[in-house]
This record gives sequence, structure tokens and C-alpha cells, in this order.
Amino acid sequence: MKVDDSKNKQNLQELIDTKDFVRHISVDCVIFGFHQDILKVLLLKYHDLDLWSLPGGFVFNDEDVHEAAFRVLYERTHLSDIFLEQFHTFGEKNRTENNVHQILLKNKNIEVPTDHWIFQRFITVGYCSLIDFSLVDTFPDTFNETCEWFEVNKLPKMAFDHERIINCGLQHIRKNIDTQIVASNLLPEKFTMKELQTVYETVLDEKFRRNNFQRKILALNTLERLEKFFDGSANKAPYLYKFVDKK
Repeated sequence: MKVDDSKNKQNLQELIDTKDFVRHISVDCVIFGFHQDILKVLLLKYHDLDLWSLPGGFVFNDEDVHEAAFRVLYERTHLSDIFLEQFHTFGEKNRTENNVHQILLKNKNIEVPTDHWIFQRFITVGYCSLIDFSLVDTFPDTFNETCEWFEVNKLPKMAFDHERIINCGLQHIRKNIDTQIVASNLLPEKFTMKELQTVYETVLDEKFRRNNFQRKILALNTLERLEKFFDGSANKAPYLYKFVDKK
């Protein structure tokens, strides 16, 4: 979808002064990245704070929630044509009590009233994506000084309830892995069954017997078998496959 990134070009003071946000609603994107048999998640570090967060943001009055999610994703990665899926809404009443924004604004000597909208309760809508993180550039935003990829089992100290959101997103990715793999463009157009099995094993964090895995995947009827892949070695040449409909 076409992303309007003009809303992202603000400094911190301009963001605080904005009155065009929907009150109490935000979006958070759990962007999982796969590359070289490793599964990672994209995190952002707050300015002057030893805390990390998910790429997230507020929803403008003139945009749909899914449009806000795509805009946030584009702001952080400059990716616009990827599969992004809503997976859960997080509405615990105390999820934002450790108000990182209050500390951040104090460190920046920006004074705002205690009843300002940014200090109030927020319900966040979670979106997730599975991409090849080697193809992504990251761009710090108004609140954050750096973006980095972290292995999903080696997370730093997280703000708010973002560790729970990551775990929820990971469960969703794993539960819907067949759809996610087809839609995520993690593999080249033509790939071997071994390459596909590696992606499944990395995302699910478990090993499969080759024959059992092949039987399960072929039963989904999402693959088309192509020619054999000859690499000049003495090993038996494997078949190449492609997804029947990657959309």
C-alpha cells in the first residue's frame, strides 16, 4: 500500500504539541527478521535511557489504524510493500504506568502538564511482520537514538509491556507459519526443500526429520516442483520449488 510518511517529519516538541492524534490508541509493530538461520526482532533505544522498545507510534485522526501501522513500519525501515498482520490488542490498565515518556521529556527539558495526552492510558494494537533483516536499513526517529536487531531469546531491558508483546507476536508467527512463510519473501523465487526447512526450524525453534517435513509441506499444496538443482557436487541433486501463489 502507498505510505504517507509526511506525518513522521516532526521533532519532539512538535510531536508533543500535536493535537491530531486519536486519544489513548497506539500501534506497535513486532518486526521479526530472518537471515542465516537466525530469528531476530527490530528494537529501538530511547534517547538517554537504557531502555528499548518496539517500533510504535500514535494514530492520527485522519488515518485508519492499519495505515498508522504501515506508516510506522515505513518510518523505521523504509519498507512499504510487505505482509503486515494485526495479531492482538493490548489493553491492560497498568501497561503504561512506568511512563518512559515522562522521563524522556524531563531529560530533554520539555515541560508538559501532568494531564497531557502522552501520559495517559494507551491501548495498543499489535502488528507483526516476518522479513529478511539483511535487506533492511533502520532509521532512528523522534524518540529513539538507534535501531538494532536482537535475537528473540536475547532481549535487552524493555519498556512498558513490550517483551510480552514480542512473545505474543512470536506465538502468532509460529501458529500461522505456513501463511507467514508464503507471504514474507524470505526465500528466493526458486528454493530447495532444505532451504525451506531451515526457515521453519529457525522460526519454530525445533528440528524436523527431512522426510516428515517434506510430506507435511507438500500436503499444503502451496508449492510447485521445478527442475533439479545441479551444483556440480557428487551429492544427489535436489529439486527446486516455488510457491504457487505468494500473494
